[in-house]
Amino acid sequence: MTDAPNPFEAMMKAGQDWAKALNPALESFTPKGFEALFPTMSKDMMESFFGKGINPEGLDAKTRLLLTLMGLTIMGAQAESQIRLTVRHAIEAGTTKQEVAETIGLAAMFGGVPAMTKAMELASQVMEEDNT
Repeated sequence: MTDAPNPFEAMMKAGQDWAKALNPALESFTPKGFEALFPTMSKDMMESFFGKGINPEGLDAKTRLLLTLMGLTIMGAQAESQIRLTVRHAIEAGTTKQEVAETIGLAAMFGGVPAMTKAMELASQVMEEDNT
């Protein structure tokens, strides 16, 4: 019996070859470097755009960011850039590191321990950078 080529691997290789031909710089592209292009919004700006500024009776920006972090974690913590950006903005909005950790920990009940572990690692990176 012969080893048949894996169609998924062939498709991925074709896509990678196409991306290299289109733009050779895409071979070393990393979303983490792309994150630096997005500045951290100020606490007042976040509150105005998606906090009490929109709905005075609704959720504040800090709570909305913690809910976003929980959702990203429950979905498997696959959106690494989005998790890092959300943690960065949540801290700017007044969230404590303990609140970030509790939010991610609670998400383990719904998304599983592997998702929680990955999200916690990503959040820890942001919080360590925040200390420097």
